[in-house]
Amino acid sequence: MSATHFNEDHVISHLKHYLPAQAPLKDFIHHNTLHAFQDIPFFDGIRKASRMFGYKTSLNLNEYRELYRNGRISTDIIRKTVSESKGSDVLTVWMDKMISKDYHYSNHARVGSLRSKWKGLYKMDIDGAVQPLLFRILCSYLDQGIAVWSFPLSQDGFLDSLKMMERNAYNSIFKGERAASLLKSDAGIIELLNILIGDQENLFEPYIYDQQFSHPGWSGMVAVVEEQPELLMDKRVISLKDVIIFELLLEIDALDTAFPKGWSPLGQQVKHAPHYLFDPVPVTELDEVLKLWQEAFEWSYFDQVLAGIRLEKAPESKGSVKSFQALFCIDDRECSFRRYVEQLDSRCRTFGTPGFFGVECYFQPEEGKFYTKVCPAPVQPKYLIKEKNAGIRHERDVVFTKHSHSFPGAWVMSQTVGFWSALKLLVNIFFPTENPAISSSFRHMDKFATLTLDRTGDIENGLQIGFSHQEMADRIFQQLKSIGLTTGFAPLVYAVGHGASSVNNPHYAAYDCGACSGKAGSVNARAFAYMANLPEVRAILNEKGLHIPDETRFVGGLHDTTRDQIIFFDEHLLDEYHKELHAVHLQTFEQALHLNAKERSRRFMSIDTKQNPEYIHEQILKRSVSLFEPRPELNHATNALCIVGRRYISKGLFLDRRSFLNSYNYEIDPEGDYLFGILRAATPVCGGINLEYYFSRVDNQKLGAGSKLPHNVMGLFGVANGIDGDLRPGLPSQMIEVHDPLRLLMIVEHFPDVVLKTIQRTPELYEWYIHEWVLLVCFDPETQKTYRFKQGVFEEYLPVHQELPVLSDVTALLETGQENLPVYLIQSQL
Repeated sequence: MSATHFNEDHVISHLKHYLPAQAPLKDFIHHNTLHAFQDIPFFDGIRKASRMFGYKTSLNLNEYRELYRNGRISTDIIRKTVSESKGSDVLTVWMDKMISKDYHYSNHARVGSLRSKWKGLYKMDIDGAVQPLLFRILCSYLDQGIAVWSFPLSQDGFLDSLKMMERNAYNSIFKGERAASLLKSDAGIIELLNILIGDQENLFEPYIYDQQFSHPGWSGMVAVVEEQPELLMDKRVISLKDVIIFELLLEIDALDTAFPKGWSPLGQQVKHAPHYLFDPVPVTELDEVLKLWQEAFEWSYFDQVLAGIRLEKAPESKGSVKSFQALFCIDDRECSFRRYVEQLDSRCRTFGTPGFFGVECYFQPEEGKFYTKVCPAPVQPKYLIKEKNAGIRHERDVVFTKHSHSFPGAWVMSQTVGFWSALKLLVNIFFPTENPAISSSFRHMDKFATLTLDRTGDIENGLQIGFSHQEMADRIFQQLKSIGLTTGFAPLVYAVGHGASSVNNPHYAAYDCGACSGKAGSVNARAFAYMANLPEVRAILNEKGLHIPDETRFVGGLHDTTRDQIIFFDEHLLDEYHKELHAVHLQTFEQALHLNAKERSRRFMSIDTKQNPEYIHEQILKRSVSLFEPRPELNHATNALCIVGRRYISKGLFLDRRSFLNSYNYEIDPEGDYLFGILRAATPVCGGINLEYYFSRVDNQKLGAGSKLPHNVMGLFGVANGIDGDLRPGLPSQMIEVHDPLRLLMIVEHFPDVVLKTIQRTPELYEWYIHEWVLLVCFDPETQKTYRFKQGVFEEYLPVHQELPVLSDVTALLETGQENLPVYLIQSQL
């Protein structure tokens, strides 16, 4: 059969959709690992992914049953879940299936079945023969600065670079002549598949999928770089088609070497075509049981949260005098910090908003050669902020300078400073201290540098340097309106971004602010405060109907979530009155950081949580710079909620650092216009974080990165096990060990009809909710009722829990262990 009907462009485009879409390490942004299946309902999607690619997409039956025996899954919630799904008349039957029935389960992935025939029919390990060389060449070509010698590059791309090497090198990449000749003659995919498979057109597509999913990490990275070459600072021209052609050439060469007398195409040896990858996947009884368990697991926790949300509470008095107001990122790690700040100063008010504070831009450090995006990844900013007059210069370790690359320089350094470096390393193991290798959020921008925030009219590489007063006012207005801070301004308003520190973690970008493309939010926080303080900006805001009193001052800051430290910017610009107020608030922040460190410490086995907060905080600081600590912090582990509404609906609830918090006031947004902006950003960001944690937790080997301990950094863009392993997308085990794999529950304070119209404004937003990749509950601000979104409509949800346990102080609770805790009411904050 002729292969003329095989459409390689269509196949490759479809293939890209299913490959991992993880960006290089410097732009590590969380996303839905199974994004390719998001256009169908969640449980259908994970079932298809499991059968097609062999992924484990939920906990197994024994894990669910163990959670049930431990009381983590409620019997009452199981009853409610089964009754709603199957009907109350078969409740006993399905509960028996869930709790007692034995099931035989084996998951044989469809992908890989054709290509495995090389081993079965030819006794040929084609992966072992091809992949080590393939990975090394790809790594060398994409390298961003690790390699001593640069790959010989052609401006026409990867394959042309290989041809140039073949022409100029003494030795060929290939062992035989045929593959080298095919490369030089520009052989295409169909020609190469005809050699490998024969003329069986129906086998071409499954073979390509088998080949590329034998190393989805490398293929996914190439696909991402092909679509977004700007993700690499040192750009490369490469395509997934290039990689497929090169790998087919390597396979032909490996077979020619193994069988010098000749070999037959694989298609001639295969009697039966493999199961088509995209054939329908039937639903089994075990699938139904696992679905019921997952929903019962999720709602055993969510039910408690909604019981607390529905409690009658008095909204904040609009005329109350505030000591200060503070804007934090919606990040779930700020959940507990905000709680402590509010506990220590009952007159303050805190708000949550995406941590780029509406200031979308690129940032260029004074000594930096490249621009750094500090806004959400999908946004393409038109503005550039440059750092000037920086006093801090990044320290360097002489051992890692370029002098160590030459033979004489390397020998001299190894015999001199090498011994000193080894001694420093030994000392640092027992007495951890900061060193030049640490990635510190406070180094992202010099606190005492100046920023080019005012528009000068200069354009650099198509980017406008700075903002006009009108552009500043538009951003301040939009930001404050979206969170409901439009009146009652305190004398001081803080905008606190966040970042993280790491000394041994290639995934450090995942710990920084996702709203800043995996960078610290210091530039954005400082820029926001500067803009809000300008008299010209406030004059424009007055015309828009937003009046900020003359006595109000905005101050930018940065919270390092690993070290639990905070710094503020431009404090010297405050007058004496505001400096005195600021000094008082600094004490509140400092004490809150101590308490927050203590709460975080309950997850760390190396720290005794029963010690006093100040001592624990000291241990946290040491831990953050320890070379042998694989868990300097747990990032978004345990995230499960996103609450969009006024603070009072969640204030007084102990949520165990599991909730994103986005401030919003429905009263000033009757049509849901600001709500749409919030959900359009928060849904993919928080949903992406949640689902990457979910899938990395349930299948850490295929959908996660495995243990970080054997990881090697490849070319500064990815990690792999050993020197010849596949790139590992997803999260390492040290980031997900304490995570409960629950889908995100989005709780929105507004009327059900408004929320429904809002999520239906764009298909991309609606898809998340109608297919239940993110769950949605609406909290009616007038009736105090909760409504669950299911199958396109909102229906009232009546929690099983009628009351929640009450705590006067959380300290004793924190000292009880490491497990995820239920929801409590904190009496002092109700």
